[in-house]
Amino acid sequence: MSATAEAVAPAPTKAPPPPSHGVNTPALFATINVVKGQPELAKFQFRAKSAWLAGTHMQTTMESFSGAGGEHVHKAPTVANSDHPAVLCGEDCGPTPVEWLLHALAGCLTAGIANIAAARGVTLTRADAEIEGDIDLRGILGLSDEVRNGFKEIRVRFDIAGDAPPAKLQEIVRQSVARSALFDMLTNGLPVSVSVKA
Repeated sequence: MSATAEAVAPAPTKAPPPPSHGVNTPALFATINVVKGQPELAKFQFRAKSAWLAGTHMQTTMESFSGAGGEHVHKAPTVANSDHPAVLCGEDCGPTPVEWLLHALAGCLTAGIANIAAARGVTLTRADAEIEGDIDLRGILGLSDEVRNGFKEIRVRFDIAGDAPPAKLQEIVRQSVARSALFDMLTNGLPVSVSVKA
């Protein structure tokens, strides 16, 4: 989802590279070509349903989504728990919501790296990330109007290796950042609406 046609499509006369490091490259290029001819298939909607359990513990299920002209169901639903650690008045039944955001960013960037590398004929042997986000809790605790509620900075460090020179591997990471949905949302913002049924 992180790589687009302009990011990975080969010249029209070239055949796509064979599958590499778990990426079905022929299917990736076939998808790009179909969407290029039928842009309406690019419209997707992802969904999550959440339920509060107790205290700061909640659980989210991700099971279905729409896209490519129809409704889809994942092979199996994914259930994710979120909580606060004891030091933040929770029971530590799962990562904090802000840790899930770091996970999502890592997942989006890594998927892009894998797809772009495979499309460019580069076989990866490692694509590991360390992500840190700095937050000052005075904002969400209502102790300061001068401190934002969320992260003030996020840093991502990739350790990447494969059968390409370092400069090419670095370019693959840069291209993934340029096409990442999560990076775009975090750095450019987006409208978010909240409604209430009480």
